[in-house]
Amino acid sequence: MQLKKYITLGVLFILPITMYLFFASGKDNFGRLPTLTTQVNELDAFTTLDGEKVKLEDQITVLGFFGKDPLQHKANAFNLTHKIYKKNREFHDFQFVILVAEGSEAAASELKEKLSEIVAVDQWKFAVGTTEAIQEVFQSLETNYTLSEEISVPYVFIIDKKRNLRGRDDDEDVGVLYGFDARDYSEINNKMGDDVKVILAEYRLALKKYKADREI
Repeated sequence: MQLKKYITLGVLFILPITMYLFFASGKDNFGRLPTLTTQVNELDAFTTLDGEKVKLEDQITVLGFFGKDPLQHKANAFNLTHKIYKKNREFHDFQFVILVAEGSEAAASELKEKLSEIVAVDQWKFAVGTTEAIQEVFQSLETNYTLSEEISVPYVFIIDKKRNLRGRDDDEDVGVLYGFDARDYSEINNKMGDDVKVILAEYRLALKKYKADREI
């Protein structure tokens, strides 16, 4: 009876420690979003609607392509605003960048005004560039998608601070998931919502580790 008591106490004491060591040893491999493409083109050829420079480096970016007719993608923009941008806009270094073609500035401004009725759009940037510049950035993603004649695509992409495209390499539906279909409310709410949480958590952990190392 006494032996049984000691065994029970031993299990209750050792098991939590074992579980802690197991998870602690795997923390660096937990919650990382796969890198699918490295070194996506920087946005040197683009400026915002206010004429300011915009960049991918050192930012966590949701990158989209609304091309020549931004208002055509109004429903997509609303989906993204409600389910992704609104929830995460206050995270440091997080931004939305939507590439639009020269000549579409008025339409982009109108769309941004509509989005501002939902939430502050300080981290939602429409970046204006030539058709060629948009095509070059898109091609650098190296996805299996194709730009339309309007130089647009309904998919949006997660780009990390080192300009790498992040996504899924084992998605249950398509295998390699380069981007998220903004027309699909469920995909934005579930798959993209989950993946944005993962990459933001990854950077939060990296920041905590950096601060801890500085304090040692």
